[in-house]
Amino acid sequence: MMRKSFGLLGILLSVLQLPAYARGPTPYLPLNLDPEVERQIERVLILADKPVLTRPIAAATVLDALPKACEVDAVLCESVRKFLNRYMHRSGIAFSSIEGSVSSGADPVMPNQHGRTEQSHYQLAGQVYAQPLDHLLVSFGGVAYQGRATATGTLLSAGFDFAQLDIGYRDHWWSPMTDSAMLISTEAATMPSITLSNYRPLTRVGFQYEMFVAQMSHTDGIVLTNGQLTQGNPKFAGVHLGIEPASSGWSLGLNRALVFGGGAAGGQSVQDLLNALLNPSKGQSTGFAGGKPIGKQEASVTSRFIFPGKTPFAVYFEYAGNDTSQGKNYLLGKPDLSAGIHFPHLGRFDVTYEFQEWQETWYVHGPSPVQVGYLDGITNDGRIIGNWFGDQRQFGDAVGGQSNMLRVGWEPSFGGLLETQYRVIVNQTYSTVPYKHGYSGSLTYSYPWRDYAIGAEIEAGQDVFGGHYERLAAFMRYGDALRSSSSDGAFTSHRADGAELFVDAGVNANRVSVDLSNVLPKYVTPVQFAPHVGFGARREVSQHQDLGVRVEADDIRGHAFVAVRALDYRYRFRWPLAWNAFIGAARYAVATPAYGWYLGTGVQWRDVLPGWDLGLDYRYGVKIARQHDLPTDPQGNRPDSFYDVNSLSLYISRKF
Repeated sequence: MMRKSFGLLGILLSVLQLPAYARGPTPYLPLNLDPEVERQIERVLILADKPVLTRPIAAATVLDALPKACEVDAVLCESVRKFLNRYMHRSGIAFSSIEGSVSSGADPVMPNQHGRTEQSHYQLAGQVYAQPLDHLLVSFGGVAYQGRATATGTLLSAGFDFAQLDIGYRDHWWSPMTDSAMLISTEAATMPSITLSNYRPLTRVGFQYEMFVAQMSHTDGIVLTNGQLTQGNPKFAGVHLGIEPASSGWSLGLNRALVFGGGAAGGQSVQDLLNALLNPSKGQSTGFAGGKPIGKQEASVTSRFIFPGKTPFAVYFEYAGNDTSQGKNYLLGKPDLSAGIHFPHLGRFDVTYEFQEWQETWYVHGPSPVQVGYLDGITNDGRIIGNWFGDQRQFGDAVGGQSNMLRVGWEPSFGGLLETQYRVIVNQTYSTVPYKHGYSGSLTYSYPWRDYAIGAEIEAGQDVFGGHYERLAAFMRYGDALRSSSSDGAFTSHRADGAELFVDAGVNANRVSVDLSNVLPKYVTPVQFAPHVGFGARREVSQHQDLGVRVEADDIRGHAFVAVRALDYRYRFRWPLAWNAFIGAARYAVATPAYGWYLGTGVQWRDVLPGWDLGLDYRYGVKIARQHDLPTDPQGNRPDSFYDVNSLSLYISRKF
């Protein structure tokens, strides 16, 4: 860790020679510690057309977004500005929170709460900061609950808006989802880390980066490639690269994380880590000559799109894998698909819905001849580092499953915020563990009082083992961003020029190349015709170009085929013809769900009738894979089946 620290400090010293007009380091806003403030900030960023892919969010990012958000909702804008004013001094209290609760029943881990469980009867959190120099920031923070205290938010930050170095207990959340993150989240206690990132997007494409290395908790269960056990502190490292083209309201991110080292498994060089990051398939199969073995790797592709309408919303996706497939670096093995939509103003309500479905083996990693194994899983202090579903199963049972979350907020006329949230999780039935459907529901009300938000929460649920629990909590938070009364007419959004919602309906001709097992012959199905439907949104980003998202549904040989276009690009020629290209992920509902990349291209005749477009798309589902989890699955030494789905869709599109 110290060698990596000096290496990153060297990078920082080199950028110190760059022009002095760059801003200094920014503090970060609380992450899953001050829910009322965080909800308001998420709303401001959507109204400001700022699509975020990582968290914690930099205070400077929100400050820069306020002018545009104020044009849409001045009251909300002023509430958030009031909170941000706490960060505008040389020193001060950023935020603080105290909560007490009574509870009964089962004791599952609370999602995204830094390792806290339902039976923890208190939580304390806060942060103070001081900025002695323009390019140096010191923060002291912490999170404490029954049984654990962590110095979350204690950081030394130095540098510029294009290169900020953070050393200390900094949270990382690499997903546009607000209730889950596959690679790293706040499910576990914060790890000490070294992070280099930028909060000011660079170049015209809005390039953003974040790279870090963190130290995990001590474990006795590190298995070397020769089968021997060692003990120590494994390392968790990651690289995030993102783009956010100017004024497009769309962002795309690529993320990779890996677990390595610990005890006698340590000693990897920078070259070893780069080899593993750039060629993960080789690193996990044959290894690199002369290099130290690398442990578990994970990767994800994320996107977020904001629709600037009278009722604005954000649509976002995460496609992640914890392995590679068929020896191809670009094919994610044992994947997860997550999707969400957030309406910051649906009438007087703030509505968020999120869905995710994952295949097996997430956060579990045994040894192999070229990879170190970690018997405690991808955990820190006994909690999963990534998505909260990993703590909602029997330890070591790497079962797949599905979860859904609905959250609704309402600002009543008498002020404050009333919010209800419902989660449900279902683990796959092929597991030998007799899981139940897990669910939880909560109702929270908070109200501004002087410089505080005070409130109460009631929660009840059932864990995946059938245990019921109830909790009643009261809290007080310093640094609120709530309205003391609701202001009708404060919201003044309107549809931006070139923004469209649309619905597709037509027919598709499809053919599937099926590869069930390495001991069975491949075959191609006959062409079949079936209905095709879709719905989506797009916005104009230049005189001839549009960006958008789309969800499509088809019947492919009697099985539902649902695809999401995380990027739906269209080029409009001067005449009515348009060309489009797209890429995303697809779910094929065979015996158990299969997942894979989805891409294609097509042409469109715009306004063939007023408000109607005619489209023809060729679509290709690349190596859509499912795991052999059922007793009836084909035998062989390969654990998955593959489907290449080809289809041609002719459809009419109605624009709104």
